[in-house]
Amino acid sequence: MWILFAFLSAFFAGVTSILAKCGIKKTDSNVATAIRTIIVLLFSWIMVFVVGSQSAMTVIEAKTLVFLVLSGLATGASWLCYFKALQLGDINKVVPIDKSSTVLTFILAAIFFSEFTWLGAAGITLIAIGTSLIIEKKDVVQTDKKSKSWFLYAVGSAVFASLTAILGKIGISGVESNLGTALRTGVVLVMAWIMVFVTGKQNEIHHMEKKELGFISLSGLATGASWLCYYKALQDGPASVVVPIDKLSILVTIAFSFFVFKEKLTKKSTTGLLLIVIGTLIMIL
Repeated sequence: MWILFAFLSAFFAGVTSILAKCGIKKTDSNVATAIRTIIVLLFSWIMVFVVGSQSAMTVIEAKTLVFLVLSGLATGASWLCYFKALQLGDINKVVPIDKSSTVLTFILAAIFFSEFTWLGAAGITLIAIGTSLIIEKKDVVQTDKKSKSWFLYAVGSAVFASLTAILGKIGISGVESNLGTALRTGVVLVMAWIMVFVTGKQNEIHHMEKKELGFISLSGLATGASWLCYYKALQDGPASVVVPIDKLSILVTIAFSFFVFKEKLTKKSTTGLLLIVIGTLIMIL
């Protein structure tokens, strides 16, 4: 079942990227992240009470709680970087870089959880090559600082996403997955709103367009669904396999970007995408 949850996580994560891109055309990315996190938090706690795991809060070990908090901080940092990158850059460039966190996660999982196989190494090599093929240089060289910064934010998103998976794997092992997700989301919410007030963007909330607010809210629901599936899969399955499957959300994102944003793939990008899929399937075997 953990494989099914991992694939569902990938689907909802792919939908999240598209909805978020539609919701941050004019809205500040930090504000959008903070609002989305409210939706995810509500969604997460509803699931906690649906499955009846709220009583388990009183028996959570200190170590588990610490790693859940650290995972939440890493998630918050990854989100803030990711949605800033989406706001500044092309979705077909940002998403592949973010998904390259798979490579770092595989290395960290091998070190901390001994989740290493030569078949997995072959798969992660194909994923790395495929990702590099998709990340193409733009036809027009951009010289302004703003247009270049999306790349740094995307890289930051990937690094923090890798840490999220490893810390989450440790933290989720001692608590029911829905409850763990809800607790982590609370940490992300606090971090997101701190960033809003630190950057002085709180007044922008009153000037948001209803259309963008709607997309941001839907993005939050998709994120909540993705998280619940992801951490259920991570609780039952190996991080070195769950994470690559989750990163197949790039297929959903690219498919939607083709129909919604009319962004077409080149032959080189298509080859890279095919290598990512093959590498992921090898790792599942």
